[in-house]
Amino acid sequence: MIRWGILGTGKIARAFANALKDTPDAVLAAVASRSADSAAAFGAEFGVARTYGRYEDLAAAPDIDIVYIATPHPMHAENALMLLNGGKAVLCEKAFTINRRQAEQVVALAREKKLFLMEAMWTRFMPALAEVKRIIASGEIGPVHLVTADFGFTATKDPAHRVNNPDLGGGALLDLGIYPLSLATALLGPVASVQAKADVGPTGVDLQTSFTLQHEGGAMSVCCCSFKVRTPCELTVSGELGFVRMNTQFHRTTSVTVSRADGHTRTVPTPFLGNGYVHEAMEAGRCLRAGLLESPIMPLAETLHLMGALDSIRRQIGVRYHDDE
Repeated sequence: MIRWGILGTGKIARAFANALKDTPDAVLAAVASRSADSAAAFGAEFGVARTYGRYEDLAAAPDIDIVYIATPHPMHAENALMLLNGGKAVLCEKAFTINRRQAEQVVALAREKKLFLMEAMWTRFMPALAEVKRIIASGEIGPVHLVTADFGFTATKDPAHRVNNPDLGGGALLDLGIYPLSLATALLGPVASVQAKADVGPTGVDLQTSFTLQHEGGAMSVCCCSFKVRTPCELTVSGELGFVRMNTQFHRTTSVTVSRADGHTRTVPTPFLGNGYVHEAMEAGRCLRAGLLESPIMPLAETLHLMGALDSIRRQIGVRYHDDE
């Protein structure tokens, strides 16, 4: 039984707590908030016996195997370092940190302490992505040269809200753009170069961003993310003999469709467990039981590479955060 802690009590923390209900051999054993009342309310909602009104108390708590970080982006590095120093394995929500410099500090400490660490990019663990990889490997769509992906919805214009607030790591890129970037890299390999454009809002964060990636193997990906419009949220992998599409809402799709140049089309069901977050929790548990310090599905070197790519995009579009100083 993997004994989980959750750091934070917001929306994403609730989603993960619900996922743990559907995760085999996992139990939510503790939760921490900066408010004792918030932690107690969360504990009552999810039947958590131990609740803490300080993050430090969870870092020091006994009998916790791993902690899921569900705080805003700018707090991830500080929280991860604290938990690792407390001897806890860590599953850290994306974006992993604000920038690569912070990510390198967290990864270095995990390796020094010989503790498991993984980025919680939940779509990397979903059955749909595994099926797309299988189809590519089978040769059915021929050699692959292009991925196109979009992710957008109409967000609030409230300047104080997290998505618009630079102090909270706001902007479409770190919140949404990380999805197509991460999946394109998973499918095509590391990024060799990137070109980006953005619509930067009055608070200094990007409201929508598009970026074209040249991958090391020569393939390309074209990605966009937006807080201004509702997009189809699809991802398509194109090869010389056809394409495979992760259908609408690619991050939670239950099917992928293959369309070949010979006119053959088929749809493959790719159901997922629970609310989708179950699969990353299962992978973390598998790694802990196997004594692994990182996941082969979401290795730390790739997390660092992705943070570097995000830094490059932000430099091009002129978005900076306090922690970039």
